[in-house]
Amino acid sequence: MRKEDALEYHEFPKPGKIEVVSTKPCYTQRDLSLAYTPGVAVPCLAIKDNPQDIYKYTSKGNLVAVISNGTAVLGLGNIGAGAGKPVMEGKGVLFKRFADIDVFDIEIASENPDEVIKVCQLLEPTFGGINLEDIKAPECFYIEETLKKTMKIPVFHDDQHGTAIISGAALLNALEVVAKNIKDVKMVLNGAGAAGIACAKHYMALGVKKENIIFCDTTGVIYKGRAKGMNKYKEEFAADTGARTLSDALRGTDVFVGLSSEDILTPEMLLSMAKNPIVFAMANPNPEIKYDLAVATRKDIIIATGRSDYPNQVNNVLGFPFIFRGALDVGARCINDEMKLAATYALAKLAKEDVPDSVRKAYGGEKLKFGRNYIIPKPFDPRVLIWESSAVAQAAIKTGVAQKRVDIGAYRIELEKRLGRAQEIMRTVIEKAKRNPKRIVFPEGEEEKILRAAQLLVDEKIASPIVLGNVEKICRLMAEASIDPSGIAVVDPGCSKKFPEYTEEYFKIRQRKGVTKQRATELVSTPVVFGTMMLHTGDADALLSGLTHHYPEVMRPALRIIKVASGVKKVSGLYMLVTKKDLYFVADATVNIEPSAEDLAEIAMLAAKTARRFDVEPRIAMLSFSNFGSTLHPLSDKVRRAVEIVKSLAPEIMIDGEMQADTAVTPEIIEHTYPFSTLKGGANILIFPNLESGNIAYKLLSRIGGAAAIGPILMGMSKPVHVLQREGEVNDIVNMAAIAVVDVQEMEKEKKANSKRTSVKTGKDAVEAENIKQK
Repeated sequence: MRKEDALEYHEFPKPGKIEVVSTKPCYTQRDLSLAYTPGVAVPCLAIKDNPQDIYKYTSKGNLVAVISNGTAVLGLGNIGAGAGKPVMEGKGVLFKRFADIDVFDIEIASENPDEVIKVCQLLEPTFGGINLEDIKAPECFYIEETLKKTMKIPVFHDDQHGTAIISGAALLNALEVVAKNIKDVKMVLNGAGAAGIACAKHYMALGVKKENIIFCDTTGVIYKGRAKGMNKYKEEFAADTGARTLSDALRGTDVFVGLSSEDILTPEMLLSMAKNPIVFAMANPNPEIKYDLAVATRKDIIIATGRSDYPNQVNNVLGFPFIFRGALDVGARCINDEMKLAATYALAKLAKEDVPDSVRKAYGGEKLKFGRNYIIPKPFDPRVLIWESSAVAQAAIKTGVAQKRVDIGAYRIELEKRLGRAQEIMRTVIEKAKRNPKRIVFPEGEEEKILRAAQLLVDEKIASPIVLGNVEKICRLMAEASIDPSGIAVVDPGCSKKFPEYTEEYFKIRQRKGVTKQRATELVSTPVVFGTMMLHTGDADALLSGLTHHYPEVMRPALRIIKVASGVKKVSGLYMLVTKKDLYFVADATVNIEPSAEDLAEIAMLAAKTARRFDVEPRIAMLSFSNFGSTLHPLSDKVRRAVEIVKSLAPEIMIDGEMQADTAVTPEIIEHTYPFSTLKGGANILIFPNLESGNIAYKLLSRIGGAAAIGPILMGMSKPVHVLQREGEVNDIVNMAAIAVVDVQEMEKEKKANSKRTSVKTGKDAVEAENIKQK
């Protein structure tokens, strides 16, 4: 990285990396009187009467102070409080980016630990927690210990505990990979500063025996009786050993933990370690031994560093944002050892889960799988927020330091909402699906993404997946990807007992459409047609395909075999677009190139039905380049006629048009300029006049506008068939499967309701016939 790039990043477009953004409007005189005097006096008095109301009426519950005196900044040393400010601002960026926590950075111009303590204590009314940063040892120990005793908000020195918590997770998993017992391993820690001492204590809490730990510093081994460079914190770990140098200490050792300086670990030292050595070379920016040199020296090594360009990065951003998130959300009075251990165990467990495609893409498409080169989650894995924060919150509640008790299941859902509205919406759909899972057939069963999605569907109890393809190949792929085959049905179309039955049925359906018996046999042997026949005959409840196929390849068999739903003339496609604040349904974005007025009306009614499945009451805008007759043209007339058709067929639906897109989504425009309109509150369903406009709009909104696109959702089929996006991610597949399950559930409900109505009508007819007969 060039020096100029770093300076430019920090200077432009405005100096620094953080700013204060208001969470309340301040546009009118009323807003001003509420934000400040006289309205602000009301919450002030409420807090005076009940101090706990400070969490109700202010941002304290989501506000952390990052406090430093600049005495140990990164690897730069004592550069002073002001010079350390870019680091503290950067810490604030990470808090916000990864856990949605607000931060003020406070740089204290004092090296007197008592003055640092006093400043923190005086700031307790302002902040929900304090993150101590870049304060040199041993003063940092004294500062944190004193603050924890005297303050009733969480205080956390990240340089100590962050490294300990994250490397602890890496240690647990590395030991599992090499099949070593934590109680038996011998360990050398090089570097007896804040992080080194905290790591040793945390490892002991995980199970490492104190007598199996040897510490080294710049003077050499920390042994009993040593006088030079000692303090009470080092004295606690003075070992009864004859070893005097790092080289001596490392002979036969299982684990090396480096928190010191670059290139201090030589190949000769590495060769002297035990079989399957575990090396955490965490000096920054350059590790204690170069990664390439280490793996060239020992083929059986597991190595972790602090760098992102090598496997197994021990990065503190995996800890502090999520630990504070969990602590703040339950009003924890402190961050105790149990909460730190909970964070470690959560990270260790998460590393064994399947890694989302979004994470793989963030790291250049790297194949991430639990093992020697993946013993700890990646920093950009969004699941860390859910796993770690909930574990920390649960530990706080269990140990009695939480002031608020929360249901952990519900809390995990709340955390998921912080990842974005798309996650929140899909969680609702997934919960619906889990109430009554259905059988989903995947014709592209030989694709690893499909198999990984199938595993998640089974684990989450969303659906019962059926994957099609060569059984031997699928089983091999499952083994390679560590996918548990239980719960996943694997079917080879050509070898299935159902093949003759499906072939005969397909021939009956298509025999007058130019299909011979031979051709029927050939077509049914293909997974897409075979899967569609499974759906047709009731051996599956829904079909998902398209990951490696073009749209028509999936649609053609479906339309030929499954047909459209009763009363529907044409199938259409819908996308859900999720912005930070709103949810929109857009149609048709995938199927009908130039729909007629009648087609547009049908698309609108199907979209309304789909929206209701997501518990959204439809407000439909029929889009055009014209606002309510402002431009007379056959194209705008077509949209106007479509509105009239919907209003006559389904008067209960809120719909209006023709209108322009900005009119549709801006309530102020439509209500002030067009008060006669029946559309109130802004549209949440946008019906485009043709495929060209719909497809372009949804792609621009998702790519440039930052909206999350969920779909395509196929509307109008008699049974659920959904087309996956080519090269879609595993999460996309799981989401579409959940949507398909909910589709099946709704179709079954409708069928029951129709059957009930028919039964009632039949009963009424019978009564009427009997009355006539008696008369």
